[in-house]
Amino acid sequence: MSGLTGKVALVTGASRGIGAGIARHLAAAGADVAITYRSAEVHAKSVVAELEALGVRAIAIQADSADAEAVIAAVDRTAAELGGLDVLVNNAGIFPAKPFEEFTVEEVDRALNVHARAAFVGAQAAVAHMSDGGRIISIGTNLSEHAPFGGLSLYNLSKSALNGFTKALARELGPRGITVNLVQPGSTDTEMNPADDSNAAMQVDLTALGRFGSVDDVAATVAFLAGDTGRSITGSIFTVDSGTNA
Repeated sequence: MSGLTGKVALVTGASRGIGAGIARHLAAAGADVAITYRSAEVHAKSVVAELEALGVRAIAIQADSADAEAVIAAVDRTAAELGGLDVLVNNAGIFPAKPFEEFTVEEVDRALNVHARAAFVGAQAAVAHMSDGGRIISIGTNLSEHAPFGGLSLYNLSKSALNGFTKALARELGPRGITVNLVQPGSTDTEMNPADDSNAAMQVDLTALGRFGSVDDVAATVAFLAGDTGRSITGSIFTVDSGTNA
């Protein structure tokens, strides 16, 4: 991991879980970091304090990723307050899971807005601030490749959009040296999906390694792609799922 000292990163949905872990790894590598949160202000402030303790600048911005204008405003504020933008991590997400026929149109719209539209408009806003050689990294899901159980239709629909978006945008931004990649976690030990939950054993049985992944597993992959080490990697998909999709 290298090349992040003096860089500025924005990680959406980073008040806890994978997003917070990504923010910590980027800060540990020297980047100033902005994070967004929807409602968990206390958690967001705690993450900012951790990042500042690492010797970097950090800010928390309230922004619901279902609101396109809020996403754009968060990008612009990051660039204004931290002096630019080099790395965008589209991490904010929700997990709608229930039988297909029970979803409402409003729930469909929210999932698509949070996962697909936010990544699109966030990237649009970000490239206006990025110098050549920037990084755009989205967080998807290994479930976009395989659906091992029911109830995933809306989640998979909205997250799968990132696969095509990543490849197409990588081609468009390649002439500027801006890389665009997708990291797809599997079962990861977070507050949303703890490794000691009642559903954990079923998820572990699906893995090749026989264990949940950690937040650090995903965050380290993102940090690798964000630094100089990722300069020749673009349009690629990295599945970090303990071999669930093997």
